[in-house]
Amino acid sequence: MTTRQPRLEIEYCTQCRWLLRAGWTAQELLTTFTAELGEVALIPGTGGVFDVRLDGETVWSRKEQDGFPDLALLKQLVRDRIAPNRSLGHTDRR
Repeated sequence: MTTRQPRLEIEYCTQCRWLLRAGWTAQELLTTFTAELGEVALIPGTGGVFDVRLDGETVWSRKEQDGFPDLALLKQLVRDRIAPNRSLGHTDRR
């Protein structure tokens, strides 16, 4: 089995029950980047983790940024890495 690129990973804390948040975040990113994302993986973790990585590079870390990402900001961060010339419409106008 081959990994499709770019690969986005969302590692979430199972102890904190953040699966729904991770799933919703994945759904929003897949809906926005239908053709640009090759794969999205949900990775169970522990210890309060909620990290978003793109091809192994951390885009957002709950512990480092002291909270969850605003979805509009997260979309911009992902877009800047995988489709920098793409407009996000109303999300860019914030």
